Amino acid sequence: MLDHIKNIVKEAEKQGYAVGAFNVHGLESILGVAQAAVEAKSPAIIQVSEGAIDYMGLKPVTHLVSTVAKNVATQVPIALHLDHGKKLDYVLGCINAGFSSVHIDASHLPLDENIALTKQVVEIAHNKDVWVQGEVGAIMGGHGDNGGKIEDIPIAELDEVIKFVKETGVDTIAAAVGTAHGVYDNEDILIDLLKSIKTATKIPFVLHGGSGVKVNKIEESIKNGVNIINICSDIKISFTDAVKKYCKDNPKDTDPRHLLGPGIEAVKNKAIEHMKILGSADKVKLANIKT
Repeated sequence: MLDHIKNIVKEAEKQGYAVGAFNVHGLESILGVAQAAVEAKSPAIIQVSEGAIDYMGLKPVTHLVSTVAKNVATQVPIALHLDHGKKLDYVLGCINAGFSSVHIDASHLPLDENIALTKQVVEIAHNKDVWVQGEVGAIMGGHGDNGGKIEDIPIAELDEVIKFVKETGVDTIAAAVGTAHGVYDNEDILIDLLKSIKTATKIPFVLHGGSGVKVNKIEESIKNGVNIINICSDIKISFTDAVKKYCKDNPKDTDPRHLLGPGIEAVKNKAIEHMKILGSADKVKLANIKT
């Protein structure tokens, strides 16, 4: 069922787990995440990037997620979120399309400009009961990168995060605490910084770059205030690995459903794996719901 992200996060805070925010890239990955949520009895956030919107179209992806949530994941809460909205027209488009939350990522700008732009989005979004995620400290890396080390991972300044949250009125905060987009060998989470941000801001914290972090660090971060963890690279890699393997093993098969089907299953299994780590699995009581 389609739900507002605020309800999902509130329940996660109440029960002490984190919710996975899974990037999707087409119908197959949307289905995979939704099926995972049902099988794991877990809430989930389905999020799209600007690139995914360019690929699928804003209205099609909005309707796809809504339809899948209402007809496949009928018994578990699913929220729709914009990830890393850097262009104002995309952010406003998602607000008007019915997303329950948007991420305005102006972290590449000087702090005062980041605050000004984010505050503008907050004022617009809150008039439509849409949550806004802001970001301080640009998070590096490349979605889908797999292996090796990433140099000079930026770290957010605590005083800048506090100032940003206070002046913008964002609902959730993403800050650079040692992770990166992609899967790298030297990713980490600075727990002390995370704890300080959480204590000072008292709003839900979103951890970006969750694909490449050791499980024990993820679990420790949840205990210290992380409420949402973004998963993108693991979804991309699991999907493409499964599709490429099937194509290699079945070079004469020309049925797109056969070629892409293994990708759905791979995404489902990877999402379930993360839901168990985040502690969100088995947190939803299923009931017989007619649609």
